[in-house]
Amino acid sequence: MSEALVVKVGGSLRGAEALLDELSGYPGPLVLVHGGGPEIGALLERLGFQSRFVGGLRVTPPEQMEAVEMSLCLTGKRLAEGLSRRGRRALALSGRDALLLRGRALPGLGRVGEVVGVGVDLLLDLLEKGYTPLLAPIALDEEGPLNVNADTAAGAVAGALGWPAVFLTDVEGVLKDPKDPQTRFPRLTPQEVEALKAQGVVQGGMIPKVEAALRALEAGAPWAAIAKGERGVLARVLSGEAGTRFSLQGGPGRPA
Repeated sequence: MSEALVVKVGGSLRGAEALLDELSGYPGPLVLVHGGGPEIGALLERLGFQSRFVGGLRVTPPEQMEAVEMSLCLTGKRLAEGLSRRGRRALALSGRDALLLRGRALPGLGRVGEVVGVGVDLLLDLLEKGYTPLLAPIALDEEGPLNVNADTAAGAVAGALGWPAVFLTDVEGVLKDPKDPQTRFPRLTPQEVEALKAQGVVQGGMIPKVEAALRALEAGAPWAAIAKGERGVLARVLSGEAGTRFSLQGGPGRPA
């Protein structure tokens, strides 16, 4: 059986067919964590709310939290349906279910938080019964639901399970030259990442992606990877042919 993975997928349903085909055909255990930024933004706009971001996080006033949660949960149900129709029985859950994700609010962002505890027993029970858990990144604190960045949530889940985390995105991985996929770094350590930041190689939109991967390592994941979400990507990540893999030790700090 292939390696067990926690995979973070985007929440956009546009162009999701190839990704659903890829995930449904993976032979090993999967726990999936999904985002939903475009759908959340569209719903908030229809309701007359404006979206505001601080440090890449969506500021979520209490009066917007219900709409955010509705959008995320509906997105999860649609993704779970797509996987199930392809033969991989998936259950769409959120951190509310069985108190799966326990959270802590971040200051100054409204109902935005981070994960401080993961109920892994339910995830393992579902996997044992042949289901693929698909989590919306909603955590709970004493006051109610929190909107959690999906990358952050995926890293926390991977750490709690002790599984690798794969962050599927729209880029090939960390590249020395952003215009040349042949300059992909196949492996990086946290120390090498810091050096690449200082050199300006890791910059802009790549920084939060890399930081999410490093947080997964800190949480207990054996390794993490950033790769482009496309057909065949998981097998290619496992073989080192795709994406950038992050680990605490080892790894040539040079492009492929």
